[in-house]
Amino acid sequence: MSVLNDKKIALLSANGFEDSELLQPLEAVKDAGAVVEIVSAEAGKITGKNESSVSVDKIVDEVSATDYDGLLLPGGVLNPDIMRQNKTAVAFVRQFFEQHKPVAAICHAPWLLVEADVVGGRTLTSWPSLRTDITNAGGKWVDEEVVVDQGLVTSRNPDDLSAFISKAIEEFGEGRHEGQTS
Repeated sequence: MSVLNDKKIALLSANGFEDSELLQPLEAVKDAGAVVEIVSAEAGKITGKNESSVSVDKIVDEVSATDYDGLLLPGGVLNPDIMRQNKTAVAFVRQFFEQHKPVAAICHAPWLLVEADVVGGRTLTSWPSLRTDITNAGGKWVDEEVVVDQGLVTSRNPDDLSAFISKAIEEFGEGRHEGQTS
């Protein structure tokens, strides 16, 4: 039996994702037994900055965090910048924190966390240029490979994918964290 059997994970993304930060966690979480649904603002396919593409399973307007056990947020500069301007996507991210569900965000994806107003009092990492945004939003930014704070997993870049994936799977497997709040 795989560690994530009976778990359903949302992967929220738009065009411009960092290919490895979407594809590698997607495959690893599936290999661990979870069902992963690609959620985006529009139907069809989304394409990464290096031209990888994946089919969208659900539109963000049609889903709720109640439907899932965890949330995976890949980086890339364009992807989270697009998604943080989508009020429904931002509300969807916030719901995971309100429901105490694990969230894993890498590279520039914490921009969505800042926009959802869920980083206050939390320790996290990201691509270095987000440090000021995270600090201004009340979070504590650290330069570490992977940081886990009450069900929130963050990493800096594709070089951290192995540690990020391992901790994301662990947190998704553990389920709800009462300290995971908005």
